[in-house]
Amino acid sequence: MDRKYSSDRLTEGPIMRSLIALAVPIIFANVLQTAYQLVDTFWVGRLGHEAVAAVSLSFPFIFLLISLGGGLAIAGTILVAQYQGKGEKKSVDHIASQTLLMMFIVSLLLSVIGYYLSPGLMTLMGAEPDVFDDAVSYLQISFLGLVFMFAYFVYQSLMRGVGDVKTPMYLVLCTVLLNLIFDPLFIFGYGPIPGYGVTGAAIATIGTQGIASVIGVSMLISGRYGVQVHTKDLKPDAELIRKMFRLGLPSSVEQSTRSLGIAVLTLLVASFGTITVAAYGIGSRVLSFVIIPALGLSMATSTLVGQNIGAGKTERAVRITKMSTRIGFISLTLAGIVIFFLAEPLSAFFIPGETEAIRSSATFIRIMALTFGFMGMQQVLTGAFRGAGDTFVAMVLAIVTLWMLQFPLSYVLSKHTTLAENGIWWAFPVTNIIAAAISVAYFHKGGWKERSMTEEIRITEQITEESIIEEGIM
Repeated sequence: MDRKYSSDRLTEGPIMRSLIALAVPIIFANVLQTAYQLVDTFWVGRLGHEAVAAVSLSFPFIFLLISLGGGLAIAGTILVAQYQGKGEKKSVDHIASQTLLMMFIVSLLLSVIGYYLSPGLMTLMGAEPDVFDDAVSYLQISFLGLVFMFAYFVYQSLMRGVGDVKTPMYLVLCTVLLNLIFDPLFIFGYGPIPGYGVTGAAIATIGTQGIASVIGVSMLISGRYGVQVHTKDLKPDAELIRKMFRLGLPSSVEQSTRSLGIAVLTLLVASFGTITVAAYGIGSRVLSFVIIPALGLSMATSTLVGQNIGAGKTERAVRITKMSTRIGFISLTLAGIVIFFLAEPLSAFFIPGETEAIRSSATFIRIMALTFGFMGMQQVLTGAFRGAGDTFVAMVLAIVTLWMLQFPLSYVLSKHTTLAENGIWWAFPVTNIIAAAISVAYFHKGGWKERSMTEEIRITEQITEESIIEEGIM
């Protein structure tokens, strides 16, 4: 029998305390990750607009890789959380080891393929001659560092699965501080270290991610943080890996779909001119900041729901989801009210002196701000579905939201009514409300809470038998 593992038991005690204990560090880590990206943007921007263009051309492919890696790693989070809740430590360790192995193999394949395809990808993106070499170099180095990026995804996901969100937060903080040193060092050079320009930004990123991933994997191997990677568990378990792909791939598609949807919507916005593009850019920045707490709450809900469903405490998982949904709705609604009244000062902060752009941006922000709460509801409910292992529905919701609601509404309202660009803005609140309603309806239908992955993926007996044999030999 697998021994029960107990750290901070998330299947017992006050729900609110567990939610706060998980959500706050995740939110802070997300804020730090945003700061990491801002530091990169700041230093690359010092090289001129060509450097920014080179990095920008690479970003869609890098974001696609992040979506793929993050989505596959979610499978590890779900399975580890459910087996942690069930109290099967050996199964947790086995899944952790197989997740690391799976991500290592995928990252190696993508690194080799991506490295040699980089010149062709930049040609496809229409890179101008003055940025082509830098863009290719940046993308190739990013592909070479993929193994570090994916390893860190695994570390974060597994730690979140067992309920430890503070340790990854501290590690993210260290990488941000390290990046403050590495970025200017490798971009501009210092002493014996030459300046590599745009390529230096990629080297700095690989350096910080490499250090973070080595530390993270070392923690997993040590076994002192609730989950342990064992050498004996690194033998490929083909059936488990296949099921993990089936579980994680919808999350990868979901995140990639969001990225593609944003790109297509940007093309529609661009058809209304530079001022509208600027307004959309500012509104999107405000939205990306507001959504950080919603994402943190969503991830916390995933872990709590996963562990409680694994423990057979389905009704507690339902109560967790309801409470988290209320918190998401109320907190983001309050934030929306504040932002509604601060729309113009916020716009002026990003584009001072641009009167017309400020007015257009403030209009966009005000139109969508009062429905931020519905966006929070949907994020939390999607997190609950993922935690239960229902990643397919989370993917379908993302596709429906973007491709059947937001983009068609944006196009019809902006091109076929007198609203013009304001039609794009109005599509945001309408989409938020409808998407939240669909999510609530599926939640109350109840099928999601019956998707215990520990019933679909049975690995306990096999591990137990292997352990008995090993102990007998010893």
